[in-house]
Amino acid sequence: MSQRPIYLDNHATTPVDPRVLAAMLPYFTEQFGNATSSHVYGWEAEAAVQQGRETLAAAIQAAPEEIIFTSGATEANNLAIKGVAEAYFSKGRHLITVATEHNAVLDPCRYLQSLGFEVTTLPVQPDGLIDLAVLEQAIRPDTVLVSVMAANNEIGVVQPLAEIGALCHDRHVLFHTDAAQAIGKISLNVTAMQIDLMSLTAHKLYGPKGIGALYVRRRSPRVQLAPQLHGGGHERGLRSGTLYTPQIVGLAKAVELAIADMPAESQRVLALSDRLWQSLRQLDGVLLNGHPTQRLPGNLNISVAGVDGSALLLGLQPAIAVSSGSACTSAKRTPSHVLTAMGRSPDLAYASLRFGIGRFNTDAEIDQAADWTIATVRSLREAGSAVVEAPTSRRSAATDSR
Repeated sequence: MSQRPIYLDNHATTPVDPRVLAAMLPYFTEQFGNATSSHVYGWEAEAAVQQGRETLAAAIQAAPEEIIFTSGATEANNLAIKGVAEAYFSKGRHLITVATEHNAVLDPCRYLQSLGFEVTTLPVQPDGLIDLAVLEQAIRPDTVLVSVMAANNEIGVVQPLAEIGALCHDRHVLFHTDAAQAIGKISLNVTAMQIDLMSLTAHKLYGPKGIGALYVRRRSPRVQLAPQLHGGGHERGLRSGTLYTPQIVGLAKAVELAIADMPAESQRVLALSDRLWQSLRQLDGVLLNGHPTQRLPGNLNISVAGVDGSALLLGLQPAIAVSSGSACTSAKRTPSHVLTAMGRSPDLAYASLRFGIGRFNTDAEIDQAADWTIATVRSLREAGSAVVEAPTSRRSAATDSR
C-alpha cells in the first residue's frame, strides 16, 4: 500500500494539533526564558506558566495554585501515590487500587508493598466497573489513599468518580484518580466529585509528549505530599526541575481546545465508534469489552473468537494502526491484565483489539477499517490464522489518517 495506515490508536498517543504547535513555537526561540529568572525573558515565561496553570485549573474546577506540573501522568501518579504514602506514614500504611489500573499506578503500589505497605487490589465486574460496596468494605482505619482511574486506557470504561469521592470523604480517606485518558473527553469537576489528587497528561489530547500535571487539593482537606524529586524547590517544593515552558503552553492549549470542542466532538466521535461497532458486530464471535455506554466516546475494544491474536494484529497492520491491549504492554506476549480481570479467557484477551478513534478520523477511514478488519478475520479463520494478503474493500480507499 502506498498510503500510511489509518491511525486508530488515539488512546496510545495523539498527533499534536497544529494549533497547539503554533502556540508552543515562540517559547522555543523568542520567549525562551527560565520562569524563575528576574528579567523580561523570565517574566514572559512565568506569565505563560501561570496562564497554563489557570487554564488547567478552570478545566477541572480547581484553583491555579493546586496545579503541579510534571513530565506526564506516570510521574504524576508516582508523586501522588508515593507522596501520600510517605507523608501519611504515621496515620496508616494501607492503600486501595483496582486490578484494571494502568501500570503507572500498579507498579508504584507494588513498590510500596516491598517497603512494608499493604495494598488491597479491588476486582472489577464483567463490565469493567468496580463494585462500590466492595470498595466500602475494603476501607480500613489505616487506609490513607484510594486510587481509581477515571477512564480505562484499554476498555474506555468510566468509573463512578463522584460516588467514589463521596465514599472516600465520608471515611476521611484521600481519593486519587488517573485522568490521563479522561481529560478533555468527559466532564471533570474535582469539587463536585470530591477528588483530592488527579493525574493529567498532554499527549492523549493532541498535545506534546513529556508534559503533564498533578492536581493537589489545598483545602477541605489540605493534601500533604512528600516530594519525589529534590533539587531546587520548584512547584511549591513538590517537584523540582526547571519548568518546561513550551510544553506547559502546549498542554494548556490542548486542554483549552478539547474543553471548548468537547460537546460536539464527543458526539462526532461516538457516532464513529458506533458506526465501526455496527459493522464489526456482523462477524460471529465478536465481543464488546467493557460497559456498553459508560465508556469514552472514542473507545471500542473487542475480542474476536477463533483467531490467533498475533496473526490478527499482523494482518491488520498494513492498513490500520491499532493496539492489542494496552499500548504500554502490547509488546509483551501476555494477555491483557485488564481483560483477564474482567473474566475474559486468555485466548480472548490475546485476540483483542483496541480502536481509539479521535479528532482527525473520518467516516471514510472508519468504513475502510471495518472492511479490512472483517475481511482479515474471515481470512484468518478460513486459513487457520495464517497471515493473509490485503482484502478487497467494498468502499473507496481510505484517506490519509494525518
